[in-house]
Formats: sequence, C-alpha cells, structure tokens
Amino acid sequence: MDSLTCTTQNLINMKPKIILVCVLMTIAFFASCSSNESIQEPTAITSDDIIADADIDGAVDDVSNVAEDQYAMQQSVTLKTTQNVKSILPACATVTIVLTTDNFTRTIDFGTEGCTLPNGNVLKGKIIVSASRNFSELTKTMTISFVNFYHNKKLIEGTRTISSTVKSTDLLATAHPVFTNSIDMSVTFADGRKYSRKGTRVRELVEGIDTKFVLEDNVYLVWGYHITTFPNGSKFTATIKTPLRFVMACKQPFPVSGTKNFLKTDKDGLNKQEGLIDFGKGDCDDLATITINGLTKEIHLKK
Repeated sequence: MDSLTCTTQNLINMKPKIILVCVLMTIAFFASCSSNESIQEPTAITSDDIIADADIDGAVDDVSNVAEDQYAMQQSVTLKTTQNVKSILPACATVTIVLTTDNFTRTIDFGTEGCTLPNGNVLKGKIIVSASRNFSELTKTMTISFVNFYHNKKLIEGTRTISSTVKSTDLLATAHPVFTNSIDMSVTFADGRKYSRKGTRVRELVEGIDTKFVLEDNVYLVWGYHITTFPNGSKFTATIKTPLRFVMACKQPFPVSGTKNFLKTDKDGLNKQEGLIDFGKGDCDDLATITINGLTKEIHLKK
C-alpha cells in the first residue's frame, strides 16, 4: 500500500488497527486547520484589556503624585517657605531624608500593611525619590525607584524619571509647571499576570498653580503615549487623543474627561484591532465608554 486513503469503503475493509490510524490522522488534520484559523483571527480588544491598561495608568499617576509631593515638601523645607504646605501622604507613611551637598533623597515607606491615599488607592513598600537641591534650576529631574512596592496589590518594578519645567504650551498660554514622565516598568497583578510598559506621559498643571505646596487643589491635563506588553506577548499601544483631565479634589484616581486611542497587535505584530475609550464629560466617577468595531458600551474602571 503506497498511501493510506481513509474513505468509507476502505474503512469497511480495513483491520481495526488501521481504522484507528485513519481516525487519528483525521483528528490531527482538523485540529491543525482549527489551530491555523485561530492564528489568523484578528487580535481582539476586550473590556478587560482596557480596564487593565487604565489600572496601570493609576499606578503610574500615583507614583508621579507622590514624587511631586515629596519634591514640593523638600523645596519648602530648603527655602523655608511661609506658604501653606500640605502633603498628600497619609499619616501611616514615614519619610526618611538623606542630604548631600548637591542632592536629596526621600524614602517614603508605606509599610507592609499598606497606607491609603486620599484617592482610595492602597500603597505598600517603598518609593525612593532623588533630585538636586538646587531649586532655582529651570529644568528639574527626579529619579524614582521602588523597593517591594505594591499599588493595590500590584507589584511595581522598574525605573522612572520625571523632568519638570515651567513654560507655556498649546494647552495653557500662561507659563505653568509641565512634568514629563519617562516610563520603563513592569506590573505584576495579584493573580500572577505580568505586564511591561514603556512610554512618555506628560502632566501639565493647569489649576492650583499659585498654591504649589498644596496638591489637593491641583488639576492636570495629561497627554502622551505608551506601549504595554501583555502576558501573552500581545502589545497594546495607547495614544491620548484629547488630553485627560485629572482633578485632585475628586478623591478618586480616574480622569474626569478625555479620550485615548488603542491599537492591539499580536506578539508578531501581524494582527491588529483598534479601539477608543472616553472618560466622560467631567464627573468624578469610575465610568467610561469604550468603542470597538463601531460598538460602544459603558464600563466601570477598577483600582
């Protein structure tokens, strides 16, 4: 027999052992077809993808808030300011300060049980913020590192730098503080899912400028982009389409308005799908709408 053809008539004439071989070959053939079809399907964006991406945004922004808060605290001490100074840190957080001739380092320890920020997010472990003691510099740079640091049970690792300056921009003609975040970090969720993120996130302080030592009345407009690599190797590229508006007085970690475009590709960059998230019209809530393939639905964001 030169080849094995599994027709109905052949199956009738074959011995049971050969029949078994035919059946196995048939199963393998259809399994192969099914696998190939699965690979060729477009990469689908899901609500869970968008919620996870926004959850990581929350960690990025809280670290920025803590770093900017600690910079302002050190500046007020060094300059012996008489202005009202109020930190966003909860009472359970402890701060250790090390000074050199040129630089300062502030280690913020949120403990092993965790401390809750005014926006409701719980932080554990340590954030270390370092910068120059020369507060007259036009452009200032903070470096941020982590030691066993968790944001709402997510382990945060990697490096961060924040450069700040005062200038006018397209978003506000009056000179105002602009913070540029360079991000290269990984986030491991409590269930073991690990994401990595690289990108640039720019935060412009558009309200609360005159009370620079009080963060509670601040309003930020945020723009930029990032690429998040998901646990399965797919990549999630997010570009802020209209600036995200963050109101510190809302006591919640989500933008009150603004939109982001998404592009998701598989690990080989072959299949892709686009989507959009809209954070609303200005209300302090956890609601957003997502649009995928022309279909729009409302979702609740998560901490």
